[in-house]
Amino acid sequence: MSVFDIAAMLIGLAALFGFLNHRYLKLPHTIGLMLIALVASSGVILTDSIIPGSEMGSNISNFLAQVDFHETVMHGMLSFLLFAGALHVDFIAMADRKWPILILATVGILTSTFVIGTVLWFVLGLLGLSLPWIWALVFGALISPTDPVAVLGIFKTINVPPALEAKLAGESLFNDGVGVVVFTILLSIAAGAPGQVVPGDVMIVFLQEAVGGALLGLAAGYIGYRAMHVIDEYVLEILISLALVMVTYAIAMKTHMSGPIAMVVAGLFIGNQGVQFAMSETTREHLFHFWELMDEILNSVLFLLIGLEVLVVSFSIDYIVAATLAIPIVLLGRSLGVGIPMSVLSVRMTFTQGAIPVLIWGGLRGGIAVALALSLPENEFKPLILTATYAVVIFSIMVQGMSMKALVKRIVPSVL
Repeated sequence: MSVFDIAAMLIGLAALFGFLNHRYLKLPHTIGLMLIALVASSGVILTDSIIPGSEMGSNISNFLAQVDFHETVMHGMLSFLLFAGALHVDFIAMADRKWPILILATVGILTSTFVIGTVLWFVLGLLGLSLPWIWALVFGALISPTDPVAVLGIFKTINVPPALEAKLAGESLFNDGVGVVVFTILLSIAAGAPGQVVPGDVMIVFLQEAVGGALLGLAAGYIGYRAMHVIDEYVLEILISLALVMVTYAIAMKTHMSGPIAMVVAGLFIGNQGVQFAMSETTREHLFHFWELMDEILNSVLFLLIGLEVLVVSFSIDYIVAATLAIPIVLLGRSLGVGIPMSVLSVRMTFTQGAIPVLIWGGLRGGIAVALALSLPENEFKPLILTATYAVVIFSIMVQGMSMKALVKRIVPSVL
């Protein structure tokens, strides 16, 4: 199939499933899309098991193989989605809460990674399932970061106090980039020969990816800001913002800097400094509408793909047991990754009542975790990790995502 054929199929299915959800299920758009895709994928699996000789599942799996979920998300959609998300974040509100955001996005991620990896390794060992500790840590690294696409999507339907929203949005935007760096380092250790990766290399990789990505995003944001400042033509300014995203992300990939961090920094710069000083009201309105539409379309395709990717998951009893156990283990890791830093910070800072439970339950996982799991090299551990990742993502979006509104109303007094 050509690229156009694949795009036509995905957009067509997203439109069809979106219509069915809007007309009948009336769930939040992306959740409804994913649910219908899951049901359709499960129907295909059931059909193949009932009807001998049916090749429906294999045909769809071949189609999904042509899409290449990892490449599509990590080297395509993610740049646009992160920039669009950061564009709408209030930098001042986030800067006022910089310490909680910074610590959650670093110490919180590392804590969660090692808790999830170690507990999963221990529990699976008791059950006689083989998963080396380093590969369990790789799973911990790819599943620990909250997905900014999923988190910011939930905020569109929930009234959250600004202080709490700034923390959760800021953490989800930055811990994604940090998490990918941690994942890259741990995967290098797991897949490399013993002694091949030394502590000095780890520090260099981290500085190159995280700090380099932030500096690249800042430079790109400033260049885009200066270009928009000297003109007043909204079509051209939208084009500049689009070029900023694509060129900057391409440079980040080629120079081994963190593209996600670069996109977040550039989006924050344009969405705050650029909007305030470099754009007319007309440009602001058109720019924001353009990126909102881009965000909605790509989100639709992303959540559709998440639902369809169930066809590549292994359904052996051992893997299903491991995946089921991974859900509470990931929640435990998230609880400690949030609870410990927030408890320490609360000695000198005051937080919104109910902040910790909302941060824990609102830490949704999404397409980024699935993309990272699919990017793992082919080995005996990948099917187990992929199945566990998929189970956590589905639970996160379907259960946590759909219950967030009720949770916020229940424990945050200022939310009516």
